Amino acid sequence: MRTQQNVPLSAVRVEDGFWSNIQTLVRDVVLPYQADILEDKSVVTEKSHAVENFRIAAREAEGEFQGMVFQDSDVAKWLEAASYALALQPDEALNAHIDEIIRLIDKAQQADGYVNTYFTVKAPDKKWTNLRDNHELYCLGHMIEAGVAHTLATNKHNLLDIVCRAADMVCRRFGPGKTRGVPGHEEIELALLRLYRVTGKQDYLDTARYFIEERGKQPSFFEEERARHAYDLRATNEEYHQSHLPVREQTEAVGHSVRAMYLYAAMADLSAETGDASLYEACRALLDNILESKMYVTGGLGSTFHGEAFTPAYDLPNDTAYAETCASIGMCFFARRMLEIKPEGRVADLLERQLFNNILAGIQLDGTRFFYVNPLEVIPSISGAAPAHKHVQPQRPGWHACACCPPNLSRLILSLGRYAWGSGDRTIYAHLWLGGSAQFSVAGRVDVACESQYPWNGAVCYTISPAMEGARFCLAIHLPSCCRNAYWLLNGEVFEPDMKDGYAYIDRAWHKGDTVKIISELPVLRLYSNLAVPRNAGLTCLQRGPVIFCLEECDNSAPLAALRLPPDAEIGVEKIHDGALKGMTALTWEGVREISDTGLYSERHPIAYPAKVKAIPYFAWGNREAGEMRVWVRE
Repeated sequence: MRTQQNVPLSAVRVEDGFWSNIQTLVRDVVLPYQADILEDKSVVTEKSHAVENFRIAAREAEGEFQGMVFQDSDVAKWLEAASYALALQPDEALNAHIDEIIRLIDKAQQADGYVNTYFTVKAPDKKWTNLRDNHELYCLGHMIEAGVAHTLATNKHNLLDIVCRAADMVCRRFGPGKTRGVPGHEEIELALLRLYRVTGKQDYLDTARYFIEERGKQPSFFEEERARHAYDLRATNEEYHQSHLPVREQTEAVGHSVRAMYLYAAMADLSAETGDASLYEACRALLDNILESKMYVTGGLGSTFHGEAFTPAYDLPNDTAYAETCASIGMCFFARRMLEIKPEGRVADLLERQLFNNILAGIQLDGTRFFYVNPLEVIPSISGAAPAHKHVQPQRPGWHACACCPPNLSRLILSLGRYAWGSGDRTIYAHLWLGGSAQFSVAGRVDVACESQYPWNGAVCYTISPAMEGARFCLAIHLPSCCRNAYWLLNGEVFEPDMKDGYAYIDRAWHKGDTVKIISELPVLRLYSNLAVPRNAGLTCLQRGPVIFCLEECDNSAPLAALRLPPDAEIGVEKIHDGALKGMTALTWEGVREISDTGLYSERHPIAYPAKVKAIPYFAWGNREAGEMRVWVRE
C-alpha cells in the first residue's frame, strides 16, 4: 500500500532561508542547552538527574532515582536529536558525548535486555506490573528510535545492539500465546516498526502489530491488570488510552492527545507496511474527525488540561487551550505516514500548519525556553493565575518537570528533511517547499535542488539533475492551498501541470539543469470558525502563506479584545526590520478600538476610535515583553 519510501536524512540537505536558521539554532544552541540540563550542569533550571539515573543504574554513582517515571525518555529523545545533528554535520565532540551516554546505557542494561533506570534503581519488584501507568514500553520505544537514528547517522551499532536486545526481550514476553499486554502510552509500536525496517526482523513487525491490534479488545487488559494487583490502581478511563474500542472501530479522536497521535501514526505505518486497507480507512476516519471538529486553527490538538485530552467536537476554547507541543509533533508523524500511503494536498497542508505554527511556537527564538501548552489567547493577570488557567503560561519557561516537549522539538526539527520528500518506483514527491537538495534512487540517480523563499514569498524553483540524460520519471510537487493564482514554468516556459489532490504531476524525460518554477500569490486570508465553535462567533483570524498571525500587547496595547478588524479594511504586509522578529512579516491595518468608560455593566455602548493594528506570526509571540496575546479578532 505504501506509494513511496522515506528519503534517508543523509540524502537531504536543508539550505532554506527560514528553516536553516532554525536547524542551526537547534544544533548549536538547543542541543548543548538540553545536554547541560540532562547532565545537571545547568544553573538556570532545576536538576533533571536524567543522565545521573543511568550512572546509578550502571553502578558508577551512588544515589536515588529522581524525576518522572519516564525520565529515561528525555535522554532517548536527546540522543535521537543529536544523531540527526551528526547526520547533518560531523561533530567529533558531539559524537564522543553520544558514545559516552551509550556506554552508560549499555552498562545499565540487565542481562535479559531490560533497560529502565526507574525500575532498576527504585522499584525492581514492580517491573511489568502496571503497563498502563509505568511507561516502560514508552521509554523503550524512544530508546529504540534513538538507536535506529544513531545507526543511520553514524553506521555504528553500539546503541542499536542495546535496543535490539531490549526489543527481543519484549518480543519474547508479549504476543499471542504469551503474556497479554497493552502499553498505556503508545510509542513502542512506532519504534518496533522503525526497527523492523532497519533490521528486517519479523518479530518486531509482529509485536508492533500485536500491540496495535490488542488495544481495545475485551476483556479490557487495563481492567484485568487493575484487578490482578494487590496495590490499588484507580479505575481506568479507557478513552484516555484509546483502549475503549478496537482500533479499526475507532472513528473519533479521544483521550490524551499525544498518546492518540502516536497510536494513529503507528496504525498508518502498519497499514503502509502490510497493505492493510481496513487499518488505513480507520486512520482516514480519525484524521477526518480531527480536521473537521477537533483541531485549533494553529494546528493545536487537545482542548483541555484535564487529561491533556481531546474534548467533544467543536469544543475549542482559546484561553484555556492545552494544544501540547508534543501532540502537534505526533500529528506530523501521522501526516507523514499518511502521505506515504496516498499523497493528498490536505494532509500536506496539515503538515505545514503544524510546522509553521503550533510546533514552532513551542520554542523561544533564542532556543533556551519552551512552551508545553500553546494557548491562542493570553491575559497575564488571568493566564497562569485563575484556577482554570493555571496551565497557561504567558511566557516560555526555561524547562519543565515533565520535559517531554523540548527534546521532542529538537528531534523533529533536525529530521525535517524526512518530512519534505518522498520517492516511489518512478516518482519523486515534494511535500514541503523546503529549500536545499535531495538525492533519489529513481531512474538511476536523480539530484533535485530547491530554491525557496517560503513562507514569506510564494516563489519556489526546482532544478533537476538526473545521472542518466533523458531519464523518464515523474516529479510530484505539492501546491499549498494558501497559494493563489499560481503559474508554472518549465525551463522558463509557462505550462499547465496535471493536478491531482493538491499535487502537480510532471511526467517527462528529464535533462540535467531542467527547472520547474512556481510563482504564486500569498494573499492575506481571513479565516472563520464553523458556527458550532461558539467562542469564535463574530471573530476572524488572519493567515498568510502557512503562517497564522496574532496580536500582541507590545504592538497594540491592552486590552486586545477592544480591537476590531473592519470587514472592508485593507490589510498591509510589511517586513520587520529590527528587534527579535527581524526578517519576519507583519500585517497591519486601520482598525477600531472600543473604549468603555463605565462601570462593570452599563447601558452605554463603548466608544469607537480609529486605531492602527499590527499582527505578527503566532509562532513568534512571547519573544518580547510579557503581555496579552490573541489569535482571534473581532470583526
